[in-house]
Amino acid sequence: MSTADPIVVVGAGHAGFHVALFLRDEGVDTPIVLADSLAGPPVQRPPLSKAMLLNAAEPRLAFRKPEFYPARDITLLHDTVVRIDRNRRQACLESGRTLGYRELVLATGCRPRALTVPGAGLPGIRTLRTPDDARAIRDALDQANDVVVVGGGFIGLETAAAARTRGCAVTVVESLPRLMQRIVSPEVSAHFRTLHETRGVHVRTDTTVHAFDGDTHVRQVLLSDGTRLSADLVVLGVGVAPETGLARECGLAVGDGVEVDTALRTSDPLISAVGDCVSFPAGDGTRRRLESVQNAADQARVVAARLAGRTAAFDAVPWFWTEQFSAKLQIAGLLPGTTETVLSGETADAFSVLHFRDGRLAAVESVNRPADHVAARRLLAQDDRPVGTDLASALSGRPGILRPAPAG
Repeated sequence: MSTADPIVVVGAGHAGFHVALFLRDEGVDTPIVLADSLAGPPVQRPPLSKAMLLNAAEPRLAFRKPEFYPARDITLLHDTVVRIDRNRRQACLESGRTLGYRELVLATGCRPRALTVPGAGLPGIRTLRTPDDARAIRDALDQANDVVVVGGGFIGLETAAAARTRGCAVTVVESLPRLMQRIVSPEVSAHFRTLHETRGVHVRTDTTVHAFDGDTHVRQVLLSDGTRLSADLVVLGVGVAPETGLARECGLAVGDGVEVDTALRTSDPLISAVGDCVSFPAGDGTRRRLESVQNAADQARVVAARLAGRTAAFDAVPWFWTEQFSAKLQIAGLLPGTTETVLSGETADAFSVLHFRDGRLAAVESVNRPADHVAARRLLAQDDRPVGTDLASALSGRPGILRPAPAG
């Protein structure tokens, strides 16, 4: 391996781009190759399910202008890494080229999950992951009358809100008993269900898709309870799966994601991994994988610091957000395992739900209360956290109501 071999980053999404950016911010002068299968510059994904579906004029998606990359000695390579040869320290490309590497960073992200039911391959059934996906859905909304969104998570509900705002009849189909169940509390689920239904979205929970029907295009969605829904556009938002194929094939440890240590090293010390594809130690003996742009950036910062020669470990407070119609939900921390909740500043359209685990603040959900979210992130980063109604008062200026966390 030549001393001139670059740091190769596989994947130019939020995590991969920020690895390259933060390496330069850290003063690392090694050449960087950012390899990605998609054409065009690295782009941010949050606008794809929000502003891009709502507006004919595209929002700015690119992280930086094209001239940024050569100016920072970052080579954008639009080629797919198909194999990693760890013995030779080479990334093998679809074009037949090979890249020697000094260090390799996997930022391969996730792929949308598909439904394996009859008719799933019909035209008019789409997923949302790339700018081209968003453009196709946006254009389809111009002609659509009946839109069915399968999946009541962030992506599904953001898409439903955009479609309804543009005048389509919209039905959301969710297999679980409540919307966004895997990430939010029952109080927040109920609020967003009411919000969508008030705006005219039909919500079907506790049911699944049995089949899609149509000829040259999807026309109906058949549900497990026998209901048939008219549809000339179906958007699938049934979750994602981590892209672990490269890691698995070259012999790295893989579970629900590429397994890394607290410094985000894989089982090969010359290969790091960041972002949605990563399974990292949660601090309680378990592993966790998070899908969020902030998590991707936080992990990228840790890897860049370590490759610059500094000691670094990933321990950032996770946070997430979504915008649907008039509501912005911001979440700091993680809800699973919490035992008590405090409702703070509760009104019809602006409130926070505080979650405690063993008397300590563990997470805060804030609906249209950005100041609460900022305060929550600051408090969650501290070792000494207020408890119960004291914290509710600190966030909102009003006493909260402490009660057991509801099941589910």
